[in-house]
Amino acid sequence: MSLVTQLDNDFKQALKSKDAEKLSILRLVRGAIKNLEIEKQGEASEEDVVEILQREIKQHKESIEAFEKAQRKEEVERLKQESDFLQNYLPDQLTIEEIKDAVEKAIEETQASNMQDLGKVMGNVMQKVKGRAGGDEVGTMVKDILSDK
Repeated sequence: MSLVTQLDNDFKQALKSKDAEKLSILRLVRGAIKNLEIEKQGEASEEDVVEILQREIKQHKESIEAFEKAQRKEEVERLKQESDFLQNYLPDQLTIEEIKDAVEKAIEETQASNMQDLGKVMGNVMQKVKGRAGGDEVGTMVKDILSDK
């Protein structure tokens, strides 16, 4: 079952069960998918949907930080729940060790030797781990490894 189909089915289920919280977040994601399809003038691919989900999760994390600073615990809790809910639709995330292995392999492939090669390594790694690891985590790992060289 495709990710779009799964999101649509879950949306219908949330409608039937009158789950306002799930409906709200699923409407947001479905709207972003529809906008992308209009922009592309075609169907959204699985990769597109994963990118949309990751973008929403990232925005939620940024909002969580802002609400934590403002000491708005109810909003923080709501956003954490929504973020966790969206996380369920993403492919299994890579472990730190798997990210490290991918980074080391990319450094080897690109023959990177210092921090000036950061962009080449990041491009190589992100192509391979797209949807299964965040750019922040990968970037930190690349910087750590390259700075040790």
